[in-house]
Amino acid sequence: MKILLVEPNFPIPPKSKNHRDFLPIGLLKLASYHRKKGDKVKLVRGNRYFPDFYPKQIKITSLFTYWADYVWESVKFYKENYPKAKVIVGGIYASLMPEHCRKSGCDDVFVGVDEAAEKCEPAYNLVDVDYQIVHTSRGCTRRCKFCGTWKIEPEFKSKKSIKKEIKSNRIIFYDNNLLANPYIKDILEELKNSKHNGRVVYSESQCGIDGRLLTPEVAKLLKQARFLNPRIAWDHGYGQRKMIKKQIDMLVEAGYPAKDIYVFMIYNYEPDYYEMLKKLKQCKKWGVQIADCRYRPLNQTFDKYNGRVKQTSEDYYIHPSWTDKRVKLFRKKVRQQNITIRHGFDFYSRELERLGARRKREMPVLA
Repeated sequence: MKILLVEPNFPIPPKSKNHRDFLPIGLLKLASYHRKKGDKVKLVRGNRYFPDFYPKQIKITSLFTYWADYVWESVKFYKENYPKAKVIVGGIYASLMPEHCRKSGCDDVFVGVDEAAEKCEPAYNLVDVDYQIVHTSRGCTRRCKFCGTWKIEPEFKSKKSIKKEIKSNRIIFYDNNLLANPYIKDILEELKNSKHNGRVVYSESQCGIDGRLLTPEVAKLLKQARFLNPRIAWDHGYGQRKMIKKQIDMLVEAGYPAKDIYVFMIYNYEPDYYEMLKKLKQCKKWGVQIADCRYRPLNQTFDKYNGRVKQTSEDYYIHPSWTDKRVKLFRKKVRQQNITIRHGFDFYSRELERLGARRKREMPVLA
């Protein structure tokens, strides 16, 4: 039968359409699964009608709950244009808020991971990317209240090896807690010795690593395995600074320049603006960059954030201990501080930012 796989028109910048954080990996695995069954598959981004392709099933993926409107728009479009097709929605929003998702008008909601499709290699020929996605594990051993992973994937499952899966010189790990895999040392050893088409393999992680599981041995293996831009999660208050510094030191001792290390931070959350500024100042002292994430509740179904105008909680989620002004000012300070650290400047200015961008454009591309 004919299967139409849909990624709704999420507000992703054009340059990020195939970004490592947004590749519809679930749909690519479903494509391979249906192809093995002999089905004809088409992948589409956004809402499009194909007069020469009438699907029996339309499978729509979902991402963040606050992008629910885009899923609803796709459901409405495809139900109207293909009234005889069965429309099924899966993904993060569908799994976290299945009852809300059903109100979109879809025929069914798929919750969790499709185990049959999970065994299939993604159909990368449907997208234009220079990397591959790998899961060494599913789920997470933690139960952080700001994260929905343990709700979507309640059982932690891990692989002993990924050696036979490597088909690219660049790997992006989609694990939610990469270091929690009890076989991570063996996997890093595999990467250290791996080559594809005669060239070495590089890797990085979509998520921040759980530094509480980091050891000097693992830090050294990450570097030897050519793991790029490690991001340590600093999820809570300033009181964790000694623990975070210890983790950074392990990575520096393993050979990572401090400026290539990122500290992952959630803002617009329980630590207030002034405590986050202390964390920001500490990272500047350490010479590391920041990967920031604005917090939204797991049941937030809208987000109309606009950094250029004054807004209220009617537009987007603002934590009680934050304000619209502080949310936007903190994001601005993170960006400016990262630019100074990345380029070795003593202070930030727009002129220096342009200089840094020009340097980046003029850097030679390594084969």
